[in-house]
Amino acid sequence: MSPDQISTTPSAVRRLAVTKQHLAGRVPKKTSKGDLVDLVRDIIYVQWDPVPIVAPSHVIAIWSRVGKFQVSDLDRLMWEERKLLLHWIPQASIVVPDDYPIYRSLMERYPGSLAKGWQNHIPAARKVLGRTGLKRRMLDELRGGPLTPTQFKDYEAKKSPDGWSSGSDVSNTLFHLHMRGEVMVVGRQGNQNLYGLTEKFFPDLAKVKGLSEEAYERAAAERALRALGTAKPREIYLHFVRGRYQHLEQALEWLAEEGKILPVRAEGLADKGQRYVHSSDVGLLESLATPDWEPRVSLIPPFDNILTGGRLESMFGFEYAREQFLPKAKRRFGTYVLPILCGERFIGRIDPRLDKKEKKLVVNSVHAEAGAPRGKEVASKIGEAIEWLADFVGAEDVVYKGPVPAIWEGVLR
Repeated sequence: MSPDQISTTPSAVRRLAVTKQHLAGRVPKKTSKGDLVDLVRDIIYVQWDPVPIVAPSHVIAIWSRVGKFQVSDLDRLMWEERKLLLHWIPQASIVVPDDYPIYRSLMERYPGSLAKGWQNHIPAARKVLGRTGLKRRMLDELRGGPLTPTQFKDYEAKKSPDGWSSGSDVSNTLFHLHMRGEVMVVGRQGNQNLYGLTEKFFPDLAKVKGLSEEAYERAAAERALRALGTAKPREIYLHFVRGRYQHLEQALEWLAEEGKILPVRAEGLADKGQRYVHSSDVGLLESLATPDWEPRVSLIPPFDNILTGGRLESMFGFEYAREQFLPKAKRRFGTYVLPILCGERFIGRIDPRLDKKEKKLVVNSVHAEAGAPRGKEVASKIGEAIEWLADFVGAEDVVYKGPVPAIWEGVLR
């Protein structure tokens, strides 16, 4: 072992990951708009998904960390105060303006900045951006005010040609103009994004200059590591900024030489490749073996940060698939499956659905992982988490429609 390498335990690595994602400790009794901004800043992004089977995934992700909050506060922060942004990284995500220099670095080199992880999309992006006539007409229309995709004169609904962005030529062009920083989402109108010119709605951001490619990679990798707790290069690569590094290994070497990150080894963790921790988190990592760490039970939405990055199986020993995208015959656990995180372990999952008409949260099924803790105490905490979710989404009752594991059945009914 290198003299600078830190030795720790798998448990501490998992606890640090959960803690850095604000999924440990007591849930706040009250959450302000400032708390929401601080949360997004700490975890870097909250992936946007507006499908409301229970509630939008991004709303559940925030709720799982801060408890009950006013969704209207989130809307105001995004569309009025603009202290939070909806940006593609390249998945649609809620982010803070603080990281705009990182995003601007990618915008200035777009679409070349899509390589390596997204290089197959570069030809399609160039083709769309090469339609200068359509692009010019759309930008001219936006000078008159923000528009949804369907409000552009050239809009014509059709299947996406690139299989990535959706809808018409207008929708595709808006996507790539957003990725290049010329337009941004400035609001929502019904189920559609409202687009406006960056220079008009975010004049300060329009003036931001991107970092050099070297500085960008170091800044992005450092941000990712702070949010993940510990991570291997591959986990950083997949987490933030989602496969858009050219020389990540070299960036990590530079950060290590500067003492900003340190190698860490957890004996017994199913790891291949070097794991790192940020130097400012070493003390926290070392403290997590004490009784002071406060675990809790959380329900995790499908697009949550802790489920991304390709480390669920190696770090947590947990397999998860977004089964809403699978044919019904291939679904094992349900349609909209929420994993149950108990402390540092995923112990099960639920398949809920909100019945708005009856004001009921219907739990289609509950599943326990092999070796999940038994007994009334853990079952009660799971039940409380489900009741809190029901209350948050406006349900007046919880109905267990399907099977419940025998180890929790006496409580979850």
